[in-house]
Amino acid sequence: MGIKSDKWIKKMATEHKMIEPFTDKQTTQGAISYGVSSYGYDIRVTDEFKVFTDVFNTVVDPKSFNEKSFVTIVADECIIPPNSFALARTVEYFKIPKNVITVCLGKSTYARCGIIVNVTPFEPEWEGHVTLEISNTTPLPAKIYANEGIAQVLFFEGDEQCEVTYADKKGKYQNQTGITLPRMKD
Repeated sequence: MGIKSDKWIKKMATEHKMIEPFTDKQTTQGAISYGVSSYGYDIRVTDEFKVFTDVFNTVVDPKSFNEKSFVTIVADECIIPPNSFALARTVEYFKIPKNVITVCLGKSTYARCGIIVNVTPFEPEWEGHVTLEISNTTPLPAKIYANEGIAQVLFFEGDEQCEVTYADKKGKYQNQTGITLPRMKD
């Protein structure tokens, strides 16, 4: 298994529509960078955020998630309160090949500000917009910029194809298009 280069990412994006929309070079002018990098792809966050709030005094329960746990914000910038959390999604839509798995890590620009981005791996044959989990670990409000870089995806190609893919399992987050809340499989 090996990490894939910018050349491989460009080929997969153009020939197999692995990433759409696709930016074939790293864009940095006046923005937190996004697009292809040496061994990864820097993803962008859209302008819709679901910021957790305690206004309704709900309990966060992954088996029975209450939408009153957050407020929805649509804006070019989102302020995440101190020691709080938000959900968002990527601009990019992914179609992961059968022999590939990804790891996604937050960008250093945000990490150095105490903002942690968590994303679980994109499994073989997973498809959709990525739901991003963004934590503000600081005692201060933190600003996130829409349509700019938020995290980097690294692609790993297996030496052989796995027996069961995410599509084969009929995964509960397959083909997600919006910010997808926690789900239980039926």
